[in-house]
Amino acid sequence: MTHLSTLALAAALLAPLAASAEELTFAWTPNPQTPQVDVAIQNGYFEEAGLDIEFVAFRTGREGFEAMIGGQVDVTFMAEFPAAVGALTGQEFAVIGDLARFTGSRVIVNTASGAVTSPAELAGKKIGTTIGTNVNFYLDEILAEAGVEAEVIGAAPPDLVPALARGDLDAIVPFPTFYGAAANTLGEDYAELRVPGYEVHYILAASPEMTGDRSATLEAFMAALAKADADVKADPAAAMEAVSASMQGAMSPEALATMWQDVDVGLKLDTALADLLVAEADWVLSKGVVRGEAVDRAEMLTHFAPAPLEKAAPEAVDLP
Repeated sequence: MTHLSTLALAAALLAPLAASAEELTFAWTPNPQTPQVDVAIQNGYFEEAGLDIEFVAFRTGREGFEAMIGGQVDVTFMAEFPAAVGALTGQEFAVIGDLARFTGSRVIVNTASGAVTSPAELAGKKIGTTIGTNVNFYLDEILAEAGVEAEVIGAAPPDLVPALARGDLDAIVPFPTFYGAAANTLGEDYAELRVPGYEVHYILAASPEMTGDRSATLEAFMAALAKADADVKADPAAAMEAVSASMQGAMSPEALATMWQDVDVGLKLDTALADLLVAEADWVLSKGVVRGEAVDRAEMLTHFAPAPLEKAAPEAVDLP
């Protein structure tokens, strides 16, 4: 766990706050997919909402989620998959918002091992992924839809690209953060197979205390993000500048513009997310990763708390 102190966050962390400011601990790290947070920081929307935000960084969204379950943070940002596991294992949490969806998931192929132009051609291939994660779920969905079987090999995220380059694997389904490394490493041997259907959802989850006794603080937090979300929609170029500044130049606005071609940015909360979590929970059970009872949509929705977002932006919520 790391407490952030980047220049991009300095204004948010060091600006004078009113004596009555409400403290909120937020597990979030500067990243390309959540511009609402960067814009809220840059424009002082959290301070305007009477909030004193402490930003805490974790290596993965799963670690941030576990810290929230353990009471270390109030709100966490993550991809959606840990929420599916959390619902199966009876954890107490609430999904409060869906900031963006990554629509560019893909299978990456080393063409030195042979070209792959359709999911059916993955049959019998050695495909690496990180077992028990959302990318493993995506791969299984591809194979099932194509009606083929492959040799699925588990590896840690940083090990997939080197294994593919060595020829130990024919293809990989890594986390999106490794797409660039794969393209750079493979060079002319790089190819990708984009199979639509699965989107990574970058969501916010809150502790029971935040949706209970501290609901007013959570409402202020979501109102600030809703305000920033409107700014992102009105001026995407300015939002890219804010994200690049938070990331200390690790991604330029130009690189973000390219990436955002595969990102559906927009704060919302709807049944599509609930249905995806149900499907992922079913998959987790089928793999024996977690033991438990199946969760249907109605039960999954008990882990949603739409009220704070609905108060700030009623049009953003589409739930029964």
